[in-house]
Amino acid sequence: MKVIGINGSPRKDGNTAILIQTVFEELTKEGIETELIQLSGKNIEGCKACWACHKNKNKQCVITDGFFNECFAKMLASDGIILGSPVYSAGVTSQMKALIDRASIVLAGNRGLLKHKVGASVVAARRGGAISAFDTLNNFLYSKEMFLVGSSYWNMAYGNAIGEVEQDQEGIDNMKNLGQNMAWILKKIHNS
Repeated sequence: MKVIGINGSPRKDGNTAILIQTVFEELTKEGIETELIQLSGKNIEGCKACWACHKNKNKQCVITDGFFNECFAKMLASDGIILGSPVYSAGVTSQMKALIDRASIVLAGNRGLLKHKVGASVVAARRGGAISAFDTLNNFLYSKEMFLVGSSYWNMAYGNAIGEVEQDQEGIDNMKNLGQNMAWILKKIHNS
């Protein structure tokens, strides 16, 4: 089994990556392979609404000059997906929004590609806007027929400077619990 974590932060190895890695620690303890994909510095343009993916039905976007198709292929090959974003203007980053917008259109033209995969969202916030960002990520996962994993609270932690989320003990404990829950459901699905 393999879970990928997509860090939508433009800040590589920042608070969002720390949260994803905290979830990964629990998955690794259960023998589940993990891979962190960082969108920082990657070119992912927004969807151009050309609908070529609906016509081609080849499980990819017709625009091939960026990172989208490589990332999307990893999503398709995984058993689980964690989407992570810091809060920008009460929402997800433009990098993450471009990824999920394009993925949504490709998936609409190639239905069922993420069906029955396990998904989770994590959000790093300085103060406010975390629920809005969390909803955006979860709405993507829900609408793709994925099984969403929850924890003991919303999957968010608070911090601004890199590493500050580690001081949010409740947030870190929640990420650990999320990893344990994700491992449990992955094992149930793959052992049945």
